[in-house]
Amino acid sequence: MSEDFSKNDPFGKAILEFDKNRTAKIIRISSDLCDDDELPIQYLFRTHDEMPAVEKKALTLCKGRILDAGAGAGAHVKILNEEGFDVFALDVSPGAIEHLKKNHIPCALSSLQYFETKERYDTILLMMNGIGISEKLEALSSFLVKCKSLLRENGQILLDSTDIKYLYEDEDDSVWIDLNSSYYGEFQFQMHFNGESGPFFNWLYVDFDTLKTHAKMADLHCEKIFEDGNHYLAKLKT
Repeated sequence: MSEDFSKNDPFGKAILEFDKNRTAKIIRISSDLCDDDELPIQYLFRTHDEMPAVEKKALTLCKGRILDAGAGAGAHVKILNEEGFDVFALDVSPGAIEHLKKNHIPCALSSLQYFETKERYDTILLMMNGIGISEKLEALSSFLVKCKSLLRENGQILLDSTDIKYLYEDEDDSVWIDLNSSYYGEFQFQMHFNGESGPFFNWLYVDFDTLKTHAKMADLHCEKIFEDGNHYLAKLKT
């Protein structure tokens, strides 16, 4: 994600405030294509028992040295760290990184696209639709190539996403999508918290067949591991 959250970081401020006083508040997320959504801050601090089945399954598949891209408040890396894994977290939110450092999680303020390191990882974790970091469908294959460059031999990428075609369904289950417009999973979001609004940022939801096509372009094998309605977990391997 190329947007700069250093001046306006409602996401990070929400994390820091909840960590300090545990007051249940809401991050409001507005979009260019659908109604506003609300994200309870406490969800970012969810325990293993509170996680959806897709995330629980992903955690069981993690191996070796792990890179969590878009770690947020660190719900996944904290669990993996407690289990003895060597983990490293990335996020573009300064507040999120401040929180992770406070919890002694090795981390860096960076998007995956611009992350430079000599380290290589056995697992790259992209949860909460972390593949959205790629921003646009046209950038997906190059994003996966970048991920691949950070993997050790026999490394893996674990990601979840959602086929959001259902948003375009009519009452008779017919689907209306403008084939002349951009890919239907491309969104632009903005986060709001305590009267502060962050920058607009692009975000991608990708259906599995499209993901598989772009994984092949990046010379990665793509397998669907788990499915829950329109939501799925995929494993990409070198």
